[in-house]
Amino acid sequence: MSRSVSRSSTVVSNPDNQELHHEAYPEPNEKGGFDPFLARFDENDPMDPKNWPLWRKWYITVAGGLLLLNATFASSAPSGVAPQLIEEFGMSREVATLAISLFVAGYCVGPLLWGPMSEQVGRRPVFLVAFLCYTCFQVGCALAPNTGALLVFRLLGGMFAAAPLTNSGAILSDMWRPRERGKAMAFFTIAPFAGPAIGPTVGGYITVAGVSWRWVFWILTIYAGLCWVQILLTLPETYEPILLVKKAVQRRKETGDERYYAQFEREKLSFSKRVEHILARPFRVLFREPMLMAITLYMSFVYGCIYLLFEAYPIVFTQGHGLNYGASGLVFLPIPIGGGLAIVVYLLYYNPKYERAVDEYAPAPVPPEARLEMAMIAGPIFALSFFWFGWTSYPSISYWAPLMSGLTMGFSIQLIFLSLFNYIIDAYLFVAASALAANTVIRSLFGAGFPLFATQMYDTLNPRWASTLLGLISVVMMPIPFVLIKFGPKLRERSRYAPTGKPVQKKETSPA
Repeated sequence: MSRSVSRSSTVVSNPDNQELHHEAYPEPNEKGGFDPFLARFDENDPMDPKNWPLWRKWYITVAGGLLLLNATFASSAPSGVAPQLIEEFGMSREVATLAISLFVAGYCVGPLLWGPMSEQVGRRPVFLVAFLCYTCFQVGCALAPNTGALLVFRLLGGMFAAAPLTNSGAILSDMWRPRERGKAMAFFTIAPFAGPAIGPTVGGYITVAGVSWRWVFWILTIYAGLCWVQILLTLPETYEPILLVKKAVQRRKETGDERYYAQFEREKLSFSKRVEHILARPFRVLFREPMLMAITLYMSFVYGCIYLLFEAYPIVFTQGHGLNYGASGLVFLPIPIGGGLAIVVYLLYYNPKYERAVDEYAPAPVPPEARLEMAMIAGPIFALSFFWFGWTSYPSISYWAPLMSGLTMGFSIQLIFLSLFNYIIDAYLFVAASALAANTVIRSLFGAGFPLFATQMYDTLNPRWASTLLGLISVVMMPIPFVLIKFGPKLRERSRYAPTGKPVQKKETSPA
């Protein structure tokens, strides 16, 4: 059977199929053949991102991860220079917290544009425009003359920095087949919380060194500018429909025959329809999909807790244990270290297990529910880490005790994100950018909102009971992957957007 037929056989028919994706591997016509003038990828086609050399796919994966690390690092870096901001501009602690929250609030707006827009014009143009503007707004923050200017530039910077939050993950789905994607995603998913954990360390030591707070933003400007140059010089287009348009154009030039075309070229939308398609599609996908809503709620709470720690950790370690701002930034490092340990566990155990499942289900795809085992294990660990952090946070107890809770926290966060990111991409393969955009918007609302009440909550309840409350909410969230394991296949049968048909069974192995 040709690759064209086997690839398209995973798509279910539904009333919104014209919205699901642009068919790079079309179905045969009624005569059993293909339109000879329709651009499509052939077997081992070098233009197909999934056929690119392994080194190139890994380079693009790492580059996409660095873009995401850039955006998340920028979100938290000002927390380390908050004392300088308060002193220079006479702002309150709550307003200083807005320097973090408004940047993350920009994530709520940006994905509405960058995710769906990348499905209209391609990944590369979106990255180029977004990162150029993002770099300029970092310059604006570094030169900000007052509080208002700083906060406005932070908000605008967050909007444009949001591009990799949706599109870097979409690039992985463009290049990697499901069997291969797990390893790439393992390294990729550490960035959303490694960046926020590293940011306070840099900002804290800038404060301790007596260097102006503006240097935080100059460092962010340099990092963003280097990433933009990297995009310009080395990041190719990976979105299949756009690549097929290029292939059709190439064929027309080579043959002089104007009948060659790509499916994407035939989809003519009015301006108003295109705007509606870009802005409304993520929420249309979200609110029509109970699975995506449940996952988004869980990931949003976990993400909000990461940013809540930027207010909780100083209360425990700076006020309670008397650490300076530089050392208080270092206490975040166990979180990415725990994430690194989770990657090792994934590569040694979970990914080989998934690869075996690929063989067992072949030629059918592995059900997305196979991705959820990690979240089932990590959920209780995440809840436990807050109980551990809270009830070892007494100043009379060595700071190493609450510090080490960051290892289990980072370990569990990495596995939860890795599990649920992969689930979203597997379940919503052809609308991955829109699904990730909706997830990112809601997740960012939690990330922006949690720091605003964290200080008051930890001051009012004290660190023990405030952390216990978060642990109890985590316990309430824990059943979500278990419920999806049981009911996910039935929900996907009725889904408008999940490209999977009826549940498939593993192949039975014959007795020896």
